[in-house]
Amino acid sequence: MVAPPPPPPHRHFFFLLFLLSAAGIASSATQSFKEAPEFYNSPACPTLDTANDNAMICSDEAVHVAMTLDAAYLRGSMAAIFSALQHSTCPQNIFFHFVSSADGVRRDELLTIITRSFPYLNFRTYSFQNDAVSGLISTSIRSALDCPLNYARNYLANLLPPCVRRVVYLDSDVILVDDIAKLAATSLPNDAVLAAPEYCNANFTTYFTPTFWSNPSLSLNFAGRNREPCYFNTGVMVMDLVRWREGEYTTKIVEWMELQKRIRIYELGSLPPFLLVFAGNIAPVDHRWNQHGLGGDNYRGLCRDLHPGPVSLLHWSGKGKPWVRLDANRPCPLDALWAPYDLLQTPFSLDA
Repeated sequence: MVAPPPPPPHRHFFFLLFLLSAAGIASSATQSFKEAPEFYNSPACPTLDTANDNAMICSDEAVHVAMTLDAAYLRGSMAAIFSALQHSTCPQNIFFHFVSSADGVRRDELLTIITRSFPYLNFRTYSFQNDAVSGLISTSIRSALDCPLNYARNYLANLLPPCVRRVVYLDSDVILVDDIAKLAATSLPNDAVLAAPEYCNANFTTYFTPTFWSNPSLSLNFAGRNREPCYFNTGVMVMDLVRWREGEYTTKIVEWMELQKRIRIYELGSLPPFLLVFAGNIAPVDHRWNQHGLGGDNYRGLCRDLHPGPVSLLHWSGKGKPWVRLDANRPCPLDALWAPYDLLQTPFSLDA
């Protein structure tokens, strides 16, 4: 077993809160969130040493979940965490890995808010250096897609401790209505590195430019895949970090991003490099685990209905976010499904 890094100091949040207030650092515009109820394991759950971060973080019996944290999407992240805990059979066995930008002041504010609402939460935080990827980002159709933190999922295998073997990556605009342990247990056969719901009815060619398809040395990249490449959404993925590290997949994704800076071969944010590396070689997951597109298209954010079939996870991917539409009194019908998990209370100041 690879030894984990030493535990972080973030659990001493009351002391941190004092330091932030004394320094006058906290913003008066910071949002206030209610404390979520605590959820407990059922009797059948494996017993883990939840009081010991080092033991739990290296446990294969824990359900490891990775998310990014930033101020713009914090409200969505809080709701996603709440929903995952509420619908889990073994909520005390979930360990969250939060990746945030390297701005220490802002990161500490976010962690203070998380700890106030979830004082019992098992989690660790990781600092993401924006300059590691900012020079590789190409402008896309929506500015939010160009945020460096949106690319942090590319680097999870490097950021998380080597003893973390498998992780479920979730975007901040999701709600779970089923036990996340079922998703985490997805089989990854044939050396697959990722598992995600695929959408083979989407026009795969539209994710890449004519320049890409007209160049045989580029378009032949998809030859020899296990099967026909299909679109998959990177907002919900099960990732085998051991295979990722062994295959040096971060380097492969970065190489495509470097080529994109020289020759524009795709149009849409962080998704196409994942498709270039993994499409046709991932383990498919039932669509119930990513009822995506509920935020509408990337231009107007129009209301959309659920896809046919059962639902385990709702995903407001696209321009429209439920908390924004609810605040504007212009919600879509399905935003009512997100609202019960909203922990927002009232604006407050950490200086108070």
